[in-house]
Amino acid sequence: MDRFVLSDAAPLICLAQVDGLRWLRKLFSHVHLTREVRDEVLTGLGKPGEEAVALAIERRLLRVHPEWNWPEPQFPSLGKGEASCIRAAINLKKTGRDCLLLLDDREDRRVASSATIVVTGTAAVVGAAKQTGLIPSARDVFDQLQQSGFRISEAIVQGILEGVGEAKSGEQRTRKPSARRGKKRSPKSPE
Repeated sequence: MDRFVLSDAAPLICLAQVDGLRWLRKLFSHVHLTREVRDEVLTGLGKPGEEAVALAIERRLLRVHPEWNWPEPQFPSLGKGEASCIRAAINLKKTGRDCLLLLDDREDRRVASSATIVVTGTAAVVGAAKQTGLIPSARDVFDQLQQSGFRISEAIVQGILEGVGEAKSGEQRTRKPSARRGKKRSPKSPE
């Protein structure tokens, strides 16, 4: 069974700003959205990435599911989009779906992981795009993302760059055995 991929707003907005939404079809076939995530991105205010996301929805690369209206579980500490995304993954998992969530916020990722939902984010998608030959340089994409305001730990960027063979000489970081626990995902797979 194929993995059912859902995305929160932040990865969509970030990828839209670097022309990365087109990578999603090659990496995942389709990416699914809740109504709340769609509404968070498509504000009608012309915010960054809005036009590209609207076009991806129109072309059905991103599939919106307004019928998803699960009331539980509630996540009052999270935003509406993030909460709806995690809630959808939990409820889809109950029906036997193998779900992958695209989330960037650390707290959102922690909540999803505690519900045993597999999580990845924008950085891993960039790494996977490089690994599969969709982009010539992950470093250039990270530079573009950071110029647009994307906040990410330099250690994560360096880990992805090392994994895709783009770490500059002398840039390789020293890894402590305990530093690899938990959420770090290999850029070879967007999971």
